[in-house]
Amino acid sequence: MTEPNPNASRRDFLRTTGQVATVSALAGVAVPMVHAAEDNTIRVALVGCGGRGTGAAGNALSTTQGPIKLVAMADVFKERLDSSYESLKKEYGDKVEVGCDHKFVGFDGYQKAIDSLRAGDVVIFATPPAFRWVHFGYAIQKGIHTFMEKPVTVDGPTTRRMLALGEEAKKKNLKVGVGLMCRHCEARQELFNRIKDGEIGDSIMLRAYRQTGPVGSALTGPKPAGISELLYQIQRFHAFLWASGGCYSDFLIHNIDECCWMKDAWPVMAQGSGARCYRAEYIDQNFDTYSVEYTFGDGTKMFLEGRNIPGCHQEFASYVNGTKGSAVISSNSHSPARCRIYKGQKFTRSDIVWAFPQPEPNPYQTEWDDLIRAIRKDKLYNEVERGAKASLVTSMGRMAAHTGQVITFDDMLNCKNEFAPDVDKLTMTSPAPLQLDKLTKHYPCPQPGIVKDREYLV
Repeated sequence: MTEPNPNASRRDFLRTTGQVATVSALAGVAVPMVHAAEDNTIRVALVGCGGRGTGAAGNALSTTQGPIKLVAMADVFKERLDSSYESLKKEYGDKVEVGCDHKFVGFDGYQKAIDSLRAGDVVIFATPPAFRWVHFGYAIQKGIHTFMEKPVTVDGPTTRRMLALGEEAKKKNLKVGVGLMCRHCEARQELFNRIKDGEIGDSIMLRAYRQTGPVGSALTGPKPAGISELLYQIQRFHAFLWASGGCYSDFLIHNIDECCWMKDAWPVMAQGSGARCYRAEYIDQNFDTYSVEYTFGDGTKMFLEGRNIPGCHQEFASYVNGTKGSAVISSNSHSPARCRIYKGQKFTRSDIVWAFPQPEPNPYQTEWDDLIRAIRKDKLYNEVERGAKASLVTSMGRMAAHTGQVITFDDMLNCKNEFAPDVDKLTMTSPAPLQLDKLTKHYPCPQPGIVKDREYLV
């Protein structure tokens, strides 16, 4: 991820940037994308101004890796953009230089925001994941480094597209970060090394839990008056599989990814189940419970439990069990991880043989420090493949639960069903990719055992 780049030095690049960039654009030659502004300031554009986008922009502006400022923002909701701007301006002051002419509302806002940057600047993508490949492709075209939130894909076709875009970004020496921040957690990094060194023996089982009450817009009722169907689905994107992969993909991906990291492998297949329980007036596409068994190539199992029901036992953690001991990957939410190793299978204080010292560095910040450092030092840095595979493995488990079938890694990668194939053509007046059934007044839902080759019928 941070291997030295053999291209020209930064000083040489600064002297010849204009000439080389012109030749590269014509000849397709890779250009080292170190930021070339005379004041050495990296400029940032934020596309998707919700809570996660605002948080990511804050982490970008908090980096200590040289001068940085926010210069453009885009969203399809003006009120969301304005709220994000006010919050960031209040906290970061002069680091936020977004004039009225650099606040863009609409589906083409991402283009205008990116066009406000210079080659070597950074764009943040924190829109619903369905738009990720569209926005990323334009950033590559414009020579812009990228930070994009997880998941980066929601189905097989978009995963194949994202993997190809990742290779294109590599050819242009663009740095790309993906918001699986647990990989930048120092506690987890040390735990991974200790597991690789054999401290818990062979990993024979992994377990992940995200059993909480309803989160985000996972539970969604009928559309109110005064907003279009399309904008309602984007506003409540956790409720719709086309927009986000639903609550399974958007919420469970971190636990899945950190377990796969500790195993140092991707699962080859998944089987699972799920159910819609207490729906009341909620008509979203999500199940309320998910239970998925992933299998790795050596036969090792990873068990995942997800639940979005209030009043139930809650657990938000990941574990790995080995032949000589066991370990806690994460304890409660994502940070701090409080990683520790036990000499047996009982998680008792007296059995702890190692624990990462507290407090831990914030991984949401370290992932940004790592990205900006790579840009300034011109280090190879591209997390697209890992992000796409983590998203695919997540989709694999989701499809297994939604169809009631065993789904392999290759099944998911080669699946032809794309939830929203025309997402790049959407405008403010477009119909939504998913339509409400006028008879049942519900959106199409998964029907395990009935609909077996796709997750829902349209």
